[in-house]
Amino acid sequence: MIPLFIDLDREWRGGQSQALLLLKGLYERGHAAELLTVRGSLLAKRARQEGIYVHTISGTMRRLRAAAKIRRLLADGRFELVHVNEAHALSAAWLAGAHKRLPLLSSRRIGFPLRKNWISKSRFRALARFVANSEQVAKSLIDAGFPAKRISVVNEGVEIPPLPSPDERRAARKKWHIADGEFLFGCASAFVPEKGQRHLVEALGAIRGNFPGARLLLAGEGKSLPEIKELVERLDLRDVVLLPGFQAHMRDFYAALDAFVFPSEFEGLGTALQAAMAYALPVISTVRGALGEVVENGRTAIVAEPNSERFAAAMKRLLLDSRLRKELGEAGREEVKQRFSADLMVENTLRVYEEVLQSP
Repeated sequence: MIPLFIDLDREWRGGQSQALLLLKGLYERGHAAELLTVRGSLLAKRARQEGIYVHTISGTMRRLRAAAKIRRLLADGRFELVHVNEAHALSAAWLAGAHKRLPLLSSRRIGFPLRKNWISKSRFRALARFVANSEQVAKSLIDAGFPAKRISVVNEGVEIPPLPSPDERRAARKKWHIADGEFLFGCASAFVPEKGQRHLVEALGAIRGNFPGARLLLAGEGKSLPEIKELVERLDLRDVVLLPGFQAHMRDFYAALDAFVFPSEFEGLGTALQAAMAYALPVISTVRGALGEVVENGRTAIVAEPNSERFAAAMKRLLLDSRLRKELGEAGREEVKQRFSADLMVENTLRVYEEVLQSP
């Protein structure tokens, strides 16, 4: 099977991580997928490093350029289906008329309502299948009027890493200047308002008086980062809140942490949360969006509403209870192995491809 996979986002976020995991998995199973993406993007670079065949277009007028490229790529008939990973890619494939030649599939990771203008309706009618990353996202599509029979749920997945050795953990904590006896909370997410990093900064400020060894590591970048930096300064937390920006290599990040905190106010499924669970880290999470499909309060996570008071209380619980930390970490890792592994995501996506290709 040779799918053409398209992602025109310039940034590296959860969707691009899933794209790379899927492409790697397809190659490992003998399917020569090809990727069309933006020249100079991190996805293009990492896909090439993995030996994946990559086509690129300029980032200017990307939808029109991609549409022209798609028409040329489909002309020789080697592809069996087209899978788009985000909205710009869907627009480009639709403009190219890809759906008139091959089955067109689109990943969907957000529960926002579908747009109702005629262009959006035409794009969605062109789809043979929506691949929703959660039941909550699938429901939002059905509620918007998209036919249930043309929706498949494929949960996003993460690789199951070997747990960091004691030496690796010490080196990671040294990288972030975390002393022995300090407790490091962490979150990896784009800095946009709905991710809720402000709740973590305020929660840390609230507990520091009783827990002076508590620190916070917030990885990522985005439009809300200046506001978070201002909040850190205003609360006089500049020495205990670390803001290192985007991290290309996340193993050092997870290896350094004592707990992962995820205060998202709206989330598709949360691959950063899944990754933390795969590292056997105890987690505190909201259940907004589809996160309730990932965590279970008291078994795989402490569930809290996205506000500083609730997160402060949950952080105190973890600080005081080492047994709880161990139990949550072990249960979370097992949950990811059973339900959210990258291998399972790839196998389920392949099943969707086969179903679509066998359909009239």
